Amino acid sequence: MRGNASALAAGRRHSVGRRRDGTVLAAGNNAAGECHVERWSDVVSVAVGNVHSAANTGKSHTVGLRSDGTVLATGWNADFQCDVAAWRDVVAVAAGWRRTLGLISDGTVLAAGRGSEGQCDVRSWREIVALSCGDWHSAGIRADGSALAVGINRRGQCSVDGWRDLTAVGAGYLHTVALRSDGRVLATGERATGACDVQQWENVVAVSAGSYHTVGVTAHGRVLAAGDNTHGQCEVANWRDIVAVAAGSLHTLGARADGTVVSTGNNLHGQCDVESWSGIQPST
Repeated sequence: MRGNASALAAGRRHSVGRRRDGTVLAAGNNAAGECHVERWSDVVSVAVGNVHSAANTGKSHTVGLRSDGTVLATGWNADFQCDVAAWRDVVAVAAGWRRTLGLISDGTVLAAGRGSEGQCDVRSWREIVALSCGDWHSAGIRADGSALAVGINRRGQCSVDGWRDLTAVGAGYLHTVALRSDGRVLATGERATGACDVQQWENVVAVSAGSYHTVGVTAHGRVLAAGDNTHGQCEVANWRDIVAVAAGSLHTLGARADGTVVSTGNNLHGQCDVESWSGIQPST
């Protein structure tokens, strides 16, 4: 399957995991119904509407891609970001604050939700193979390994035109990271938080961008982290045998090869209460 097949997703106040049997688990704040995933089935990938932590943020939504190319959504829908029931032939999904993107098998992209800042201006995109949503910007990778991004670029988070040989992308609050085929990581955007300090990373196979931090998984199952650690969201040095990671606003999740999940960071809303989860594995 083309696109990013994510088994884990971390948001502002909740976490979501896709089990190998296609069911979905959720933990954390459910004020907008973003954790109402208990009846979902046949899901191959999940995404949540991450957003930076601020007094006026918090509500979120959850998206699930099914194996038949249809899309499920639950949670906050004030900007119609959950109006995806009519989508078909989708191979990857991404969710940001107030919006959802869907990658179609022909390489084009659908968008639902708020686009006032240009983050949904993806209608002209072609030959896309991977997607990611930040707060106010969206990023994608073309089949030729180049990158493109739309939305707010005040901190240079959309300045990806020169990037090449990419295999994955992650968009955070004010920064964007991308994984190259040689295992190195590129970053652009706000540098004050340290989230872009990834130049020395090597042998990386997956990346994820949170609000103020970045995490990566190496081929040996170790996890790297850079950026703000105020809530312990970067305390991943002791994790082992990790196959997938998700960076939320102020917390981080990691899926082990045995299907269990570890977490670190802010747990004010129970978003890190994932120790009982099992069977969390990416699609192959």
